[in-house]
Amino acid sequence: MTKYIFVTGGVTSSLGKGIIAASLAKLLQARGFSVTIQKFDPYLNVDPGTLNPYEHGECFVTDDGAETDLDLGHYERFLNVPTSQANNVTTGRIYQTVINKERAGDYLGKTVQVIPHITDEIKRRVQLLGSTQEYDIVITELGGTVGDIESLPYIEALRQMRWELGTDNCLVVHLTLIPYLSAAKELKTKPTQHSVKQLLQSGIQPDILVCRTEYPITMEIRRKLALFCNVEVGSVIEARDAETIYDVPLLMLKEQLDTTVIRKLRLQDRKEPDLSRWKEFLGKLKNPSSEARIGLVGKYNELQDAYKSIHEAFVHAGAINECKVSVIPIHSEQLEGDMKSVAKALRDLDGILVAPGFGERGIEGKIRAIRHVRENNIPFFGICLGMQCCVVEFGRNVLQLEQASSTEVSPNTPNPVIHLMSDQKDVTQMGGTMRLGSYDCNLRRNSKSSKAYGSLSITERHRHRYEFNNQYRAQYEKGGLVPTGINPATDLVEIVELKGHPYFVGVQFHPELKSTVENPHPLFASFVRAAQEYRKIK
Repeated sequence: MTKYIFVTGGVTSSLGKGIIAASLAKLLQARGFSVTIQKFDPYLNVDPGTLNPYEHGECFVTDDGAETDLDLGHYERFLNVPTSQANNVTTGRIYQTVINKERAGDYLGKTVQVIPHITDEIKRRVQLLGSTQEYDIVITELGGTVGDIESLPYIEALRQMRWELGTDNCLVVHLTLIPYLSAAKELKTKPTQHSVKQLLQSGIQPDILVCRTEYPITMEIRRKLALFCNVEVGSVIEARDAETIYDVPLLMLKEQLDTTVIRKLRLQDRKEPDLSRWKEFLGKLKNPSSEARIGLVGKYNELQDAYKSIHEAFVHAGAINECKVSVIPIHSEQLEGDMKSVAKALRDLDGILVAPGFGERGIEGKIRAIRHVRENNIPFFGICLGMQCCVVEFGRNVLQLEQASSTEVSPNTPNPVIHLMSDQKDVTQMGGTMRLGSYDCNLRRNSKSSKAYGSLSITERHRHRYEFNNQYRAQYEKGGLVPTGINPATDLVEIVELKGHPYFVGVQFHPELKSTVENPHPLFASFVRAAQEYRKIK
């Protein structure tokens, strides 16, 4: 029978439930268990696809085309296993399903209520992955904080599941905060006590407390928490602030979180955890032999989570190259002056990544940055909109195509080198209507991309509406910006590379979404190598 672990949060948001869930899953996976993680978000959006990145960070896309919470990126990066639509559920999707059933008459005239109809749908979704018989353990992260009004149906569904499945099959890990009061020079347990009382009022006794803290927790504090929160002393886990999120699995191993979970779920321990590759990665990450400064040109740089997967992909690529990658955020709107000011803003960098995005704001700054790196042989990597901008820049400044642009920015441009996909022209709904998910791509032999991948056939994840206009393809190839990656089914351009440039690659897809600790993405790894080489020459 599949066992279920729930990770809840108290006191404050952003304590790191996703990292704790991913770290626990990694330890259980390393012990030989088949594990998956899912995220339940309490907001009413059907998915985060229509949310501004400032609201909720980046939107992570799975192979099957689901637009999901960025925590699924952590799950994949830690477990090295792809997620799917079933791994992320929102309140909006729950209510939409229940209302559709009511409209179809599935409830046979019953009054539709939060209990049992909403809670039953939550329980069904929780157990969807478990019912496939593929997993020994399903970890469910409940978004939000205990006590939030929108989280109440999830907490009630959790209470019912514990009653139905029994505490041997359904475990609750509660993540909470032990704040340090500098005036009193002591750690305070009262916020955690209140958080657990809030859970108890909902009928749930947490099995394990994971305590975020800046300072070590003494045995006296552990005993006090155990007494007032009604848990075993050995089930009070210290989660100290870590140097990097990739330290957390080893910190949780030291605190015996995995063995406590195994004991409480009455599972047969299979083997000692094999974390050799993880430790090798950490060793390289913390002992770099070189450095590279990469400029991240985007328009959401005020919030690092807006480009979370890109930042993490650079961590993975840096480690495999034994290189400390310093990512320098550069707001694209600050590059909209003359080329001298652009050169000054980018002068200390070893490479430029132009980030994905939507809309007109900041486009001209991205185009100027691309012109500077193209003309000065500085390594360039463009992702999605970044690739589209490099096509526009080359069209304007090399091919002399008058007012070359994307129809997203200039609908009436005389040279629409980037245009709307034909199947997107009649779309009026915004949610889930882009080209989403995994698509095949054939690579040109001896291109930089094929050398990086070590293959001529790849699959990558997409999230966009606009494409390279194939009417200009021959013109671009003749001019030197060569389409080196093509979708075999649609003949759409996926990758462009500039002839004679040390490293100038633009991709229509999102390679950062597939980079993991154990498999750094080949294009990020090759880009970091190019930046290292440029730094040496410089």
